[in-house]
Amino acid sequence: ILDDPDLKDIDPTVLKHCHAAAATCILEAGKQKADMSAISTCLEDCKLDKERIELFCTEYQKNKDALEILLGSIGRSPLHITDVSWRLEYQIKNNQLHKTYQPSYLVTLNVENSDSGSHPDVSFSCTMEQLQDLVGKLKDAAKSLERATQM
Repeated sequence: ILDDPDLKDIDPTVLKHCHAAAATCILEAGKQKADMSAISTCLEDCKLDKERIELFCTEYQKNKDALEILLGSIGRSPLHITDVSWRLEYQIKNNQLHKTYQPSYLVTLNVENSDSGSHPDVSFSCTMEQLQDLVGKLKDAAKSLERATQM
């Protein structure tokens, strides 16, 4: 949007605020399953002219089904880790048959979402240092949560 030549004379900060406002309006309309009269009334309250309101409503109507599918796939609550498993992987040689001797950990997080049940597991590979860093951050988070609940 910032590279559009038609918008080059508009302050980038104002343009970003307008983009955020339009995105919020579209998402809220999709979330509320608002009809065209509700959207029109809201935009009239925001002092938009009839031509822009009609253009907005036309474009919204064209993309409404795709928006509802997208919003439905997001869910309402974050994933919850139910279990974790790991295994040590030891790479002896690389593709060029050079010896590497690099250990790494394959970690799998079993997750679920309270809205829609289970999800595919989240898997990643990391070095020992990265795994130690992750464990340290998780311990810090647990301590912070413990302190917050004691207040």
